[in-house]
Amino acid sequence: MLLDFNNLGINNLQPQTEFEKKVIFFVEEWQSDSKTVKVQTSGSTGVPKVFDIEKEKMLNSAQMTCDFLKLKKGNTALLCLPIEYISGKMMVVRSFERKLNLFVADPSLKPLENLHQEIDFCAMTPLQVENSLDKIHFIKNLIIGGAAVSESLKKKITQTLKLSTSETKIYETYGMSETLSHIALKNIYPNPDEYFTVFENIDISKDERGCLKIIASKLNSEILQTNDLVDIKNTDQFKFLGRIDNVINSGGAKIFPEQLETLIKKEITNEAVFLAIEDESLGQKLILVIEGSENENLKSQISNLTFEKSFHKPKKIIFIEKIPRTPNGKVNRLELKKKLSV
Repeated sequence: MLLDFNNLGINNLQPQTEFEKKVIFFVEEWQSDSKTVKVQTSGSTGVPKVFDIEKEKMLNSAQMTCDFLKLKKGNTALLCLPIEYISGKMMVVRSFERKLNLFVADPSLKPLENLHQEIDFCAMTPLQVENSLDKIHFIKNLIIGGAAVSESLKKKITQTLKLSTSETKIYETYGMSETLSHIALKNIYPNPDEYFTVFENIDISKDERGCLKIIASKLNSEILQTNDLVDIKNTDQFKFLGRIDNVINSGGAKIFPEQLETLIKKEITNEAVFLAIEDESLGQKLILVIEGSENENLKSQISNLTFEKSFHKPKKIIFIEKIPRTPNGKVNRLELKKKLSV
């Protein structure tokens, strides 16, 4: 299904799938007299919730992204994310704001499977990109969100695109439902960057814990206090270190699991998550959960890795058939902890 936001005629559209029907329903909701729309959170860091967002603020967010990527009226975009969440809704709003031609593809692990033409703009999850490497050269501007982009996926992206003549630009996003999708992008390809760059009219700082504080009045009237530990380089660039509620305190030493996961994923292709289990002497004991069948060679490979600190080496490695994820692809650490405690 194609939505031409330069000349939109909803009544002439004939949706073929349930997803296309949901997209049309949201477009009708967007065009209604209501000043707000309802958005559901993913539940990756807590209980999922539904809240109302002002359309005006969503338009502000859309403009920031479109300006950053230099999208123009008449450009093409592809929607392949669930429309229930802010990520999917914002693809529609960006198309509305910039008068894009929006192609609609049912969300799946291979959303580009039937793509045979160039697209100016698309947003995908890391899992979708992982399963679409043979087609990403068709996307001129690709943003990846919903979960961190692993080092192994970054390598695959670079290896794939270097073999093509594509001028594809790929970015990792930083944001949350409360910031109406992302407020910062970090280049992955062709010029990888270590720091996220925030959009204009957004101020960042750290609280006393070292967590990111965001002032983005065009997106949210409140000061947004995150639980994300960051290193701030300057007024518009920062590096994500990890979530403070994921920090592991083992024998008095603070461990940032996300940083260790980045190290591990440079060496192995399996999904890997560092967690803590209660321990009498250490307080919390560091363990590593790997998705896949028990593998002694993999265990040996991890044991031989050089960690910055001795206490960064996991005390135990557990293999699990499937690591639980939220509907939009994020690792669900809360659910994983529950699984391991059963």
